[in-house]
Amino acid sequence: MTDDAAKLFLHQRLKKIREVLIWKLDGLSEYDARRPMTATGTNLLGLVKHAATWEARYFGQVFGRPFPEPLPRWQDSDGSDLWVTEDETRAQIIGFYQRVAAHADATISELPPDAPGHVPWWPRPDIDLFTIVVHLLDDLTRHAGHADILREQIDGRTGVAAEHEETSDAAAQAARWERIEQAAKAAERIQSGGRATD
Repeated sequence: MTDDAAKLFLHQRLKKIREVLIWKLDGLSEYDARRPMTATGTNLLGLVKHAATWEARYFGQVFGRPFPEPLPRWQDSDGSDLWVTEDETRAQIIGFYQRVAAHADATISELPPDAPGHVPWWPRPDIDLFTIVVHLLDDLTRHAGHADILREQIDGRTGVAAEHEETSDAAAQAARWERIEQAAKAAERIQSGGRATD
């Protein structure tokens, strides 16, 4: 496979994962899209804002093609890109991500895979476009996984797109959960020296 073919394949995957991340917001109330779902406050709309902010940096500043809208300085990162204020609308965050995606797509399409870049926050800052595409695909896939778990906690919806969702049988789901719970308890007893009993 040529470097250009590999870049094209990875770029297509990046576009697909972006769609998945945005789809996780589908049909949610404002509260559910924003509410903290972990001890550190991870939330769905915040993940979209975070992904957009870092894509803007990696496919902008790193290659001397700064994103044309203001971004917080990476040196001053305070976690504000991981949540959405009451004054920021869902449409604004999604629109921001769409503009970032167009900017990133132009960078990926117009530059060769070995185009040099500079990531000042990395210990080895001199890199190439191919490395950044792989890095962002990895990072975005991780965040899409976070989003999948958060969405499942809100209303049980899982998957990568509406057309791939299966209807959830609540009774079967509860029985599966109980089976896994019992296996975990039994493993704890076995591993701690006790005997597993039914």
